[in-house]
Amino acid sequence: MKGPEIYSTSAEAVYRQLLHLIFSKQLKPGQRLPEVLLAEQLNVSRTPVREALRRLANEGLVTLMPNVGARVVTPTRQEMLDTYEVRNVLECLAVRRAAGRITAVQLARLEEKIEEEAAVFAERDLEAYIEINNAFHRIIAEASGNLPLADTIENYLARTFVYMVFFESYFDFDTNPSLEEHRAILKALRARDADQAVLLMDRHILQATEDLCRKDLEAPETDIP
Repeated sequence: MKGPEIYSTSAEAVYRQLLHLIFSKQLKPGQRLPEVLLAEQLNVSRTPVREALRRLANEGLVTLMPNVGARVVTPTRQEMLDTYEVRNVLECLAVRRAAGRITAVQLARLEEKIEEEAAVFAERDLEAYIEINNAFHRIIAEASGNLPLADTIENYLARTFVYMVFFESYFDFDTNPSLEEHRAILKALRARDADQAVLLMDRHILQATEDLCRKDLEAPETDIP
C-alpha cells in the first residue's frame, strides 16, 4: 500500500506534467480533465491526479465543478482584468519594499534572468521564456522580505501567464518590449529609487494587461484526447 509521502511525490509529478501541458498549449481553455483517463495516461492512481487538479484549481488554472469534473479555465475578459488589477497592486507593493532591501546577490540574479530572457526569446522557446519571466518577478517578490506577499504574487503570476499562453502571441514580434521594461525596473532597484521602481512596475503590468485584453478571448470547449 502506498504511503502518503509517495502520493505527495506522485501528485507533484502529475502537477508538473499538467502544468507543462497547459503552458505548451497541449491542453486548451475549457478542455475537460477526466481523473480516470489522466490516471491511465500518466500511469498513476487517481489520488495524485485529484491532488494535482486541486492544486491547479487553487492557482486558478483549473475549475472543479461538482458532478462535472475538472476543466482547464476559460477566463472571461473581466476575470482577466480583475486578476491583473490584483497582481498590479501586489507587485507594486513588492517592488517598493524591495527597493529598500534588495541584496547584491538578488540584483545579480535579476540581471542574469534578463540575459536568459533575451536568449530564450531569440530561440522562441515559450515554456522556457515564461519560466524565466516568472523567475524575474519572483526574485523581486522575495526581495520584498514579505513571505505571504511573495507567495501570493507567485499564485497570481501563474494565473496571468496562463492567460498569456492562451491568448497572447509573444513571438509575433521581432523584439521583446518586456525585456527593456525589466531592464528599467532593475536600474531603478539598483538606484534604490522606490518611486521610480513602482512607476515602472505599474506601467509594465498595465501594458501587459492592455495587450492581452485586446485579444479575442473566445475559446471552444474541448475534451482531453
